[in-house]
Amino acid sequence: MKSEQSALQVRGLTKRFDRLAVDALDLTVRSGEFYALVGPNGAGKTTTLRMVAGLLRPDAGSVAIFGIDALGEPVAAKQMMAWVSDEPMIYDKLTPLEYLEFVAGLWGVDPQVAHQSARDLLVSLGLEPHLGERCEGFSKGMRQKVALAGALVHDPHLIILDEPLTGLDAVSARHVKGLLGDRVRAGSTVIMTTHILEVAERMADRIGVIAAGRLVAEGTLAELRQQNGRSDTSLEDLFIALVDVEAAA
Repeated sequence: MKSEQSALQVRGLTKRFDRLAVDALDLTVRSGEFYALVGPNGAGKTTTLRMVAGLLRPDAGSVAIFGIDALGEPVAAKQMMAWVSDEPMIYDKLTPLEYLEFVAGLWGVDPQVAHQSARDLLVSLGLEPHLGERCEGFSKGMRQKVALAGALVHDPHLIILDEPLTGLDAVSARHVKGLLGDRVRAGSTVIMTTHILEVAERMADRIGVIAAGRLVAEGTLAELRQQNGRSDTSLEDLFIALVDVEAAA
């Protein structure tokens, strides 16, 4: 896989429900980067990612995953990626290890490789004491971690996460952030929506600010500061200023 190739290229992506949710959005995420997509409620973040992941059909536009047309070749595109929603669904009657081995089997991963990979992922997320317990008794945060591990068990190149830290305590959030950081350092690409701006500020290589279904600003934190003439301000202050300008427009 060429390092200069884009992990994600979206052009003219549009989706309307009762209102226009995503408005001819153009977005490019580079291979091997951690990209945070931030914006106010209703800005179109989740709708955008659901279209990228193949869970929603866009009204117009194109989506390419490592050069694969995700609308024309959805199976090939999905094999390259993982999707984790903010309300994950897992099989309650399975243990975490059983669930991950089941998911790995769907992807055609060798059973011996799957077992070790599943165990390593669960241990890295602090779930080792619960490997033999059924998921039905797990808290929301524990379920979120099992879902994340399940998404990563086939070693995807593109990891798409919608509010992955929702419902996690500080220790669990650290586990998740550590695992995602390790994946990016190993060459994977992460796209994450988050309302926790300090996480985006600290972890992301680049940040995209979306409002009213459009990308209103994008870049590193330093580039966003330069674009807005605010050399020493926080991402939170930049975000509020950008969203206020868009709302006024």
